[in-house]
Amino acid sequence: MPATPYDVIVLGVGGMGSAAADHLAARGARVLGLEKFGPVHDQGSSHGDSRITRQSYFEGAAYVPLLLRSYELYERLERATGRTVATLCGGLMIGRPDSRTVAGSRHSAETWDLPHEILDAPEIRRRFPTFAPHDDDIALYETRAGLLRPEQTVAAQIELATAAGADLRFHEPATSWEALPGDRGVRVTTARGTYTAGHLVLCPGAWAPRQLPDLGVPFTVERQVMHWFSPTGGTRPYEPERHPVYIWEDPEGSQIYGFPALDGPEGGVKIAAFRKGEECTPETIDRTVRPDEIAHLAAYASTRLPTLPGRALRAVTCMYTTTPDEHFVIAPHPAHQAVTVACGFSGHGFKFVPVVGEILADLALTGATAHPIDLFRPDRFAPGPA
Repeated sequence: MPATPYDVIVLGVGGMGSAAADHLAARGARVLGLEKFGPVHDQGSSHGDSRITRQSYFEGAAYVPLLLRSYELYERLERATGRTVATLCGGLMIGRPDSRTVAGSRHSAETWDLPHEILDAPEIRRRFPTFAPHDDDIALYETRAGLLRPEQTVAAQIELATAAGADLRFHEPATSWEALPGDRGVRVTTARGTYTAGHLVLCPGAWAPRQLPDLGVPFTVERQVMHWFSPTGGTRPYEPERHPVYIWEDPEGSQIYGFPALDGPEGGVKIAAFRKGEECTPETIDRTVRPDEIAHLAAYASTRLPTLPGRALRAVTCMYTTTPDEHFVIAPHPAHQAVTVACGFSGHGFKFVPVVGEILADLALTGATAHPIDLFRPDRFAPGPA
């Protein structure tokens, strides 16, 4: 029996892959999505209840046009599904004036004329009494910052992709993929069968080093820990109307980030360290969070949010997959015209999910996109002339 013909196969149906399937199917493409785990799983990088979204972007002003489009597409996702995926509760980027977190955010805000305020330490304490900044800390406050619900986002995109005709198959990992000679498309093999299509979109997450060994990008996979605490005195001061999302950089350059209380007193308040995780692979990651890890984060947080550590509720792990310059990889595969790759997002990628889906649909169906993605070319890591 011949393989089912598809226009595009999407490998990996997490955040980026489900977005790609959504946009491709909405344009009438015949889409096959293959996922190693079940829908909306917790084995990769698109789980943990919340992700920060913001537009005053310290990682680089070049990201802002993509963020503006992503905000539009998140609104579309909510209208189309009735799900709440975004809560714009405001956000503080805190640190010394010359820190990357503050200075970089300010540069993006001023470059793109984004609404923002610069607050000194007394003003931070007055307006947001859950925070205890040092006297030399300042903050950029952005009202359009907030949080996204990753599980709700992935579920919504899967719902829309399926409704538009995408064939999404879960618990069916790919064992191999290959570009067919003569620009005749691609072949993907799983334990259940072999599938062909005109194009392949690879969204491998932490499996990027294995799936893309010839891409020329030195990916690093790190174990990250997310913590939830029940604050001393209760969660009311941490409700979204009172407590914004934040990223806080100390004088040594370390960052923590956190959220308001999203799910009532029993849900607690989420906080985590930014990067600095142990290197791992999807097979070797230690999913057990040690007591010393919880104690270390609690002690650090207590110097900045004095009532937050309180009582530890839970902690879970996820994986960051990053590139050396912390920018993404979104591009046609340099060696295979019928393959598009999207990876290296961890640490700051989830807020771009719907616009990345739009870009991947553009590249798969037309070979080009109007969105600015030159920053994400994999050949930026190619060795220069000797």
